[in-house]
Amino acid sequence: MLDETLLDNPGGLTAADHRGLLRGAAESGARVRTAARLAAEAGVPQLQPDGRPRAVLIAGPGAAATHTADLLGTLAGPGSPVTRLAPSGVAPAAGALRWDLPGWAGSVDLLLVATPDGTEPGLSLLAEAAYRRGCTVVAVAPPGTPLSETVAGSHGLFLPMATASYDHEEPLAASAPGVLWALLTPLLALLDRVGLLTAPPEALEKVADRLDQVAERCGPAIATYSNPAKTLAAELADALPVVWTEGTSAGPAGRRFASALAELSGTPAVVAELPEALAAHSVLLAGPLAAGADPDDFFRDRVEEPSALHARVVLLRDRPLGGLTAAPAARDLALGHDTPISELEPEEGGELETLAELIAITDFTAVYLALASGA
Repeated sequence: MLDETLLDNPGGLTAADHRGLLRGAAESGARVRTAARLAAEAGVPQLQPDGRPRAVLIAGPGAAATHTADLLGTLAGPGSPVTRLAPSGVAPAAGALRWDLPGWAGSVDLLLVATPDGTEPGLSLLAEAAYRRGCTVVAVAPPGTPLSETVAGSHGLFLPMATASYDHEEPLAASAPGVLWALLTPLLALLDRVGLLTAPPEALEKVADRLDQVAERCGPAIATYSNPAKTLAAELADALPVVWTEGTSAGPAGRRFASALAELSGTPAVVAELPEALAAHSVLLAGPLAAGADPDDFFRDRVEEPSALHARVVLLRDRPLGGLTAAPAARDLALGHDTPISELEPEEGGELETLAELIAITDFTAVYLALASGA
């Protein structure tokens, strides 16, 4: 059950935030600036690449690496050579995970290692194997970790992760807001230098500014009625979020939102892109999860019997190219099945800025749901 009174109690939210999630979300802009500075100090602006790599392989544990690969692949555009190397192993523990290079990987390929831990033996073994194959290796991880030493010994490029003291106070959530930007920012700067995508220093500064603006709008001191993240969190109380995305940037933001809801607050969610989402989820909205499928029983015990779980559509939109949009059809489908709908659309700006805004608002939403539900 969501304690909505906690949403408008800044002191209570801070006291409940044992994992530093709110602080990480609020300081995302600062994390981007620190990560960009550390990448510059590591020599990224001075790199002289021979050309674009044939393939960009990304390895790392958990949701942080998955989201980073998803975002980089989306930003690189159609035909992107970005591929995530999924780990194998018997448990999601640092010592149990293993990564393998594809058989074709060689000297024209780039391996990116992104981890908020850096103690995984499997990643060190992967970096060594890539060096023997002639792959270029770049790693982002906390400084002073075994991975940093391995990459330096393999003549790779190590980019120190922008960490914060509260990252280590509790077990670090892979979907924590600060973790994503600490891993993503230096890789954006690197792939801009390689020519795979466009993320010059001025664009990263605009991303940091946009994240600061969202933090001002969505911070714990801002009341629910004027706070889009708190409002969405309250709307999703006791609901199954059905996340529909439209636009290139909205896709990875929606997938990250669903992952963050599950990991941080224990809220299950389904996600799909428009217009295919209308066919994929039409039966779901017509079934027992629809708001009108199980009218409130007048005789139900409000104390002993919880209300039935119903779907709520969350429409995340970037501005579609050419003005074509499936949003009206999405609204008609949802409302035609008595399913409420929430909508988020970023303010105008570059692709990186609008993506950052969608991620930041939904990150705050997932954090508020986690704190107000006692997760």
